[in-house]
Amino acid sequence: MSGFLLSFGLLFTIGIYHLLIDVLRIPSRANTKAVLQAAKIGNGKTSFFQLLLFRISTFLAQRLTLSDYYKRKTAATLRSAGLSLTPEMFLSQAIVKAALLLCSTILMLPLFPLLSPILVFLAIAIFFKDYRAADEIVRKKREQIEMELPRFVATIAQELKASRDVLRMLEVYARHANEQWQHELQMTIADMKSGSMETALLRLETRIGSTMLSDIVRGLLAVLRGDQGIVYFEMLAHDFKLAEIQKLKRIALKRPAKIRKYSFLMLGCFMLIYMVVIGMEIMKAVSELF
Repeated sequence: MSGFLLSFGLLFTIGIYHLLIDVLRIPSRANTKAVLQAAKIGNGKTSFFQLLLFRISTFLAQRLTLSDYYKRKTAATLRSAGLSLTPEMFLSQAIVKAALLLCSTILMLPLFPLLSPILVFLAIAIFFKDYRAADEIVRKKREQIEMELPRFVATIAQELKASRDVLRMLEVYARHANEQWQHELQMTIADMKSGSMETALLRLETRIGSTMLSDIVRGLLAVLRGDQGIVYFEMLAHDFKLAEIQKLKRIALKRPAKIRKYSFLMLGCFMLIYMVVIGMEIMKAVSELF
């Protein structure tokens, strides 16, 4: 009976899927696959799940109505994260992934009723994970950039003693920066060469959204407007160095908590070894007595 219900559910779902494709005029599987491969969405070959997700997400994205503030905020976050998606498409993908998992939960309900709550919680977790994916990418990118900023500020403080050419400072430092900061500097350099330098620095500050970078941009703008800036950047380098030391201390304090569980695991293994040896000796002594 369970097998019959499962087969009926699968066939019914496939039939409804093809009917909806024809009624709603959704592009065919071959067309969708060609679009995904041309846009290079995903790694390797395009799977059936990716095709299904893209087609349903495209249909839903055309019907989502988002506020202007949310669209501007999400679009800026997606650009900073390097994701070539619209806010509607990004949100619809998160909704569709969770909805597909919920649909599978309904199909599995007659067979595995006890697993249904777990799958429901899993669908909710997947939705929030995908919904915050861009913010997580931006956060990691910001952390990598902020790790480079103390050295960047110290370099500017030294360069200002010999030159006030901000563009040249950025070009020289971009050759030795880490990957994330180098990419942002190269974008800013190109922006400065093609337009206003002050506007390019303000765009850099907006893209990253870091308070540390805001202090740096404020100092560079002052230099462009004629201020000396040496004392400001020396004080900023001192403050950033202290902040870096505090951050390293916080990271070091978290390490023992991460290592503690492995210490308990090793202790358990040592105790198990002694217990096995003692047990074997007891069994040997008992066998000799009887």
